[in-house]
Amino acid sequence: MTAKAAWNYAIGMIKVDGLEPTEDYKKYIELEKTGRLRWKTLKKYLDKKYKVKEDV
Repeated sequence: MTAKAAWNYAIGMIKVDGLEPTEDYKKYIELEKTGRLRWKTLKKYLDKKYKVKEDV
């Protein structure tokens, strides 16, 4: 499966639940689908954006 097909499937599954990816996330997806961004970079973005803060 190509990256483009995989992302189209994933986005379709998200939309089934009535959700929509953010515009910022869509930009990263398009870059990864076209090979201008590597998965590791996208993962770093997601980890930074959605990191759970631990109570100290």
